[in-house]
Amino acid sequence: MRHRHLSFPGVMLALLLALPAPALAEKFPVAVFSGLDKITARVESFEARVDKPVRFGSLEVLVRDCDKKPPEEPPRTAAYVEIRQLDREDGDATQGDDAPLIFKGWMFAESPGLNALEHPVYDIWVTDCKM
Repeated sequence: MRHRHLSFPGVMLALLLALPAPALAEKFPVAVFSGLDKITARVESFEARVDKPVRFGSLEVLVRDCDKKPPEEPPRTAAYVEIRQLDREDGDATQGDDAPLIFKGWMFAESPGLNALEHPVYDIWVTDCKM
């Protein structure tokens, strides 16, 4: 009887093919945030639909993408966010694309300080993505 031997690269390839592939992050239409008003010391939770701007104080928050890994994967929830500074809390002066962009980038729920909004009055951080 003849024995067949696999080379080391062949064994490694066989093992890799036997492992389940890691799941990609799923896209969600709604991002959930917590926001702190440093003047009043009030923390509020609010939601923002992807591509629909919402107000938090004198800020306009626009979510471009929200995704999180499935439950069987290590946790990672992230949202790509654009935040604009409106002149006044009633939003009459500058709005939308005319308002200055003060933050643009990914926010991570598991590491809120990693890429945080730096603002004298408000702190905003993503907490979840949901349907």
